[in-house]
Amino acid sequence: MTSQHKVLVTGAAGFIGFHLSQKLIKRGFEVIGIDNVNDYYDVNLKRSRLAILKSLPAFTFIQADLADQKSINKIFSEQKPDYVVNLAAQAGVRYSLVNPHAYLESNLHGFLNILEACRHNQVKHLVYASSSSVYGANTKMPFSVHHNVDHPISLYAASKKSNELMAHTYSVLFNLPTTGLRFFTVYGPYGRPDMALFIFTKAIIEGKPIDVYNQGKMRRDFTYVDDIVESISRLTTHIPTPNPEWNGMQPDPATSFAPYRIYNIGNNRPTELMYFIEVIEQKLGKKAIKNLMPIQDGDVPATFADVDDLMRAVDFKPSTPIEVGIGNFIDWYKEYYQISL
Repeated sequence: MTSQHKVLVTGAAGFIGFHLSQKLIKRGFEVIGIDNVNDYYDVNLKRSRLAILKSLPAFTFIQADLADQKSINKIFSEQKPDYVVNLAAQAGVRYSLVNPHAYLESNLHGFLNILEACRHNQVKHLVYASSSSVYGANTKMPFSVHHNVDHPISLYAASKKSNELMAHTYSVLFNLPTTGLRFFTVYGPYGRPDMALFIFTKAIIEGKPIDVYNQGKMRRDFTYVDDIVESISRLTTHIPTPNPEWNGMQPDPATSFAPYRIYNIGNNRPTELMYFIEVIEQKLGKKAIKNLMPIQDGDVPATFADVDDLMRAVDFKPSTPIEVGIGNFIDWYKEYYQISL
């Protein structure tokens, strides 16, 4: 394997990073995985993912924190990656109401260290995770990357919007090609325990009530993890170029006069939360005890991705039906936690 095929994936022990690392290795890349393996959620789940990745000859793991500038610089200078996919971040809208400082440390300070390392080590392309939460107070559906997103309603969303701004600056000043990906409610096997599908499945199995926010009227563009990683994998080698039609008088937020792009990665098919719960009930063969609640601070009532730009760029759009995706998750959950119903 030559260095022409080396991808550095941050957050490799995380949900998306784990699946992406496997996908890239199948495509013939060598993957350098970085993760600080923090305890934001069950570390055993992260260790399980890492154990699978470490069994693959083309995978190298380095434990490091993005906020540690010396460590990040050392990894880049020694490993010399061609491509970087930055997925490491402090995740979660609700946690940003409780521990806001964690978001600045990881999502801003950490991201700056990645940008600087890419700039000084001739990285061909930086792909990084943004979030559908950047749409904030927007209500025009479907959410388009060509819409203005200057009204975030959580610090998490503000940190992700900031990443997009920081990346644009580096694309302009240092000609670093950057691509930001706005993920829409990702779910699937080995998912995060703080997300709805995991919480609901666990509670229903244990016969405990579930909190259903906005009386179950939330609509989410639930996107299956395999569709997410297929999109990232294709975009990693799809290096952006300046948009020759970009007009400063009518600026397009998704492109630039610099090598910069933003894409939505979503299923393009919003599902009402109550139906999402019904599918879980069907797959488990067990009814949920529902505790209907008002909408939470920082949450948006609906998300819906316009993925036309993604389709044009890499000839792919997410399409896994939630009935299939939830079924796959529940099969994994029962096997991983050795549960028989």
